[in-house]
Amino acid sequence: MTALTAGKLWGLRRLADTAGRFKMLAVDQRPPIKQVIAERRRREPAPYQDVCDVKALLTEVLAPQASAVLLDPHYGYPAAVHLADPRHGLLVTLEDSVFTETAGGRRSRAIDEWSVDKIKRIGADAVKVLAWYRPDAAPEVNDHQQQFVAAVGDTCRTMDIPFVFELLVYPMPTESGHTLDYVEQPDKKADHVIESVATFAESAFGVDLFKLESPIPAETVASVAPDAVAAAFTALDAAAGRPWVMLSAGASPDSFRAVLEHAYRAGASGYLAGRAIWWDALSAFPDLDTMRTALEASGLPYMAELNRLTDASAMPWHRHPLYGAAPTLHGAGPGFRTEYR
Repeated sequence: MTALTAGKLWGLRRLADTAGRFKMLAVDQRPPIKQVIAERRRREPAPYQDVCDVKALLTEVLAPQASAVLLDPHYGYPAAVHLADPRHGLLVTLEDSVFTETAGGRRSRAIDEWSVDKIKRIGADAVKVLAWYRPDAAPEVNDHQQQFVAAVGDTCRTMDIPFVFELLVYPMPTESGHTLDYVEQPDKKADHVIESVATFAESAFGVDLFKLESPIPAETVASVAPDAVAAAFTALDAAAGRPWVMLSAGASPDSFRAVLEHAYRAGASGYLAGRAIWWDALSAFPDLDTMRTALEASGLPYMAELNRLTDASAMPWHRHPLYGAAPTLHGAGPGFRTEYR
């Protein structure tokens, strides 16, 4: 059994519902939202206030149905934190949406003038980081990615705040279908996804909760043999070795629902998703009233459906084998106040 430090235990509890299942709404997306706004406004870059208005609307309408909301420090937090229910959890993004593309792979970095320390000081319950990763990328690229993630994990340990880590594989510049967009690689290999997770499951990286993509392209899950899909998700669970949730990666609502069904059978503890929930409504921009109506008509019912599925099938995070019957508090006892660092 693994004991959790006080900050990490409390933070993970804050992100989940009272039963220990994660129903988390992502509103930290930047490139996908900004691209739609820029196209509609015919302006580059997308006007700052427009991005803020969209994120505020998404948070106001949808966050009440979530156990936690994920915001970015550029737009989401300043525009929408006052709309998030303080009784629910809060995650804040650390990684820059701009990455360096090289012939050997992608290099991630943190947002400039932003840090784990600031994320904790503004009241967040967890730090979220996305890192692009390919096991077959150039060694120097993978070294960079691993050092980046390990440094975040070290700081989260020091600050005693949960580290929620998102992994995405991606197409190399020489591969067909190469794009810099934040979309799921349509011909990704399950082994790349699973091997990447196994790499960062090592204790040196300090990951507390994984946010993972489907090992099978989401739009093809329904057409793949069920036994093959089940085997891939079981391998994903084994590689993670700790609680994990599914990301939607822009999948359609039907495809993401199917992915969650497989993930929950394999041991996932919930979701941290955005575009599967609210992307269709974004097409109404710049008419925010129509966008609100669409969110209320389709986004909220879809979230309710996901939440029912999560209640029925997801594993409560505190029942993960990593914690035995339940997570314990590290250092609990008469010496806690002096031994806690």
